[in-house]
Amino acid sequence: MSRRNHFGWRPGVIAILAAIAVSAGWIFSAGDMEQHVFQAESQAALRRPSGFAQLVSVEPMPAVGSAMCEWAPASSQTRLVAALRQENLFAAETDGRNATVDADRAPVRAIKDTYPTFSAVAVDPVRGEIILQDENLFQIMVYDRKANTPPTATMTEPKRVIGGHRTKVEFNCGLYVDPANGDIYSVNNDTMDTLVIFSREARGDVPPDRELHTPHGTYGIAVDEENQELFLTVEHDSAVVVYPKMAQGEDDPIRLIQGDHAGLADPHGIAVDPENNWIFVANHGSVHHVVADAANPTRKNWPLTRSRAVPGSGKTLPPSITVHERTATGDAAPLRVIQGSKTQLNWPGQIYLDRKHGELFVANDGADSILVFRATDSGNVAPIRIIQGSRTQLKRPDRLDVDPINNEIFVPNRDSVLVFPREANGNVAPIRVIRGPATQLRNANSVAVDPVNDVVVVGLNKLTEYGGGKRHRGAADLQPNRRRQRATARHHSRACDGNLHCGADPGLPAPRLDYHSAIHRLGGGDAGGRFYRGLEHSRSWRCSRAVEDRRTQKYD
Repeated sequence: MSRRNHFGWRPGVIAILAAIAVSAGWIFSAGDMEQHVFQAESQAALRRPSGFAQLVSVEPMPAVGSAMCEWAPASSQTRLVAALRQENLFAAETDGRNATVDADRAPVRAIKDTYPTFSAVAVDPVRGEIILQDENLFQIMVYDRKANTPPTATMTEPKRVIGGHRTKVEFNCGLYVDPANGDIYSVNNDTMDTLVIFSREARGDVPPDRELHTPHGTYGIAVDEENQELFLTVEHDSAVVVYPKMAQGEDDPIRLIQGDHAGLADPHGIAVDPENNWIFVANHGSVHHVVADAANPTRKNWPLTRSRAVPGSGKTLPPSITVHERTATGDAAPLRVIQGSKTQLNWPGQIYLDRKHGELFVANDGADSILVFRATDSGNVAPIRIIQGSRTQLKRPDRLDVDPINNEIFVPNRDSVLVFPREANGNVAPIRVIRGPATQLRNANSVAVDPVNDVVVVGLNKLTEYGGGKRHRGAADLQPNRRRQRATARHHSRACDGNLHCGADPGLPAPRLDYHSAIHRLGGGDAGGRFYRGLEHSRSWRCSRAVEDRRTQKYD
């Protein structure tokens, strides 16, 4: 009688079932091993040789507790502003537990950078001046065009400065000097949507003679004197707006260039050629698609802003210089484009058109270089000249201006201004330098030259002018024009009208630079307090030096 287990199965049947189970397990494990081997081989095949960027691993993001925004394809016509309105991220708490209270009080102390950052330059060859913008201290500075800080000197002071709360100068980044009367046009970028115009006689904390409401994010400026038109680039909205030169207040632009076919992509520098009816625009390359809203029309010839951007439509193009008809409007395509690897364009900033020689100068921020093209160039062409290398001292130059009368190039270089011959090429040293913390030239952002009166104006968020004159043994300090120093005890008062430099003459007492009224406040009413949207930026300075009777000298 055969033996059975408690299920009644024969031992042979059990052995067969066990064998089947073992075989199935081996098959599954072998398949899993083959899958792992296949995945490893696939990943190895996708990896690049050593020294190249490659994907090593992928880790899922942790789950978040809040709701996620709905993805919209690039073809969607949903405006960005509508997408952002899906949820109010800054809604106030209604239960009162997190309620806030406004406090009108001053901080205990303040930390402030007292050095300027140059953001633009303009040359006034008629008056022999250069004008520099300082976007750190919100001022404009005017220097003598021939100013040259000796290697042993620590400073060169400007001829005059425009800066203060009343000037409405903030994050100033563009300059133009009227060749006829010396008026200074200053472009504000981030926080003050206003173009301010000062007369050549302006100095200190004075209101502008004229101001114009501009689109947010204006950057470059060019003026067509023949046709009395003013051109501004709008970097965030990839647009160019054109005004009558004497526009003011809430005047509307008379033309607008914006659209997918216009070729504008984060435009910065701009130059105009009224003889050939061309506009040159330097583009960084970022751009997005915008859609008009018929229910909420914009002002006449006002660019569509980022609030009208289509989500997902942003893209980055190679940097370029687009050339347009002077009277182009709307979505008109450019006449030609300078773009490609041979151009060496890399974040091109301010540009200057030398009409006399038919050349286009480009401040090439990303490559520490100055590029020069022919005004008729098109396509992927190499520059005809390049200023670049360690001897040039160039560091992230994004502004420049050219003096066509004296054949010189002026380049703001953060805390200095470098001057090169117009035909300079290669790794060449500047022929002159205006530099030093005491010059108030630190991170200079713009400059203009007046060659007639030999004055240079530097942009430092406050306006400063430097005058011509003789150096005192190459040693004294350059004092602002029409400013007098009072001497005490055995010291004479003297006229400070010369091209003087502090710290170069060991035989004279060292200069003393007193900075005062550097106050940051969040409210309150101290005497002399100036406020801008709750934050005060006020700064004044005095440079004095003891000069003994036997060393007293008048400078002219």
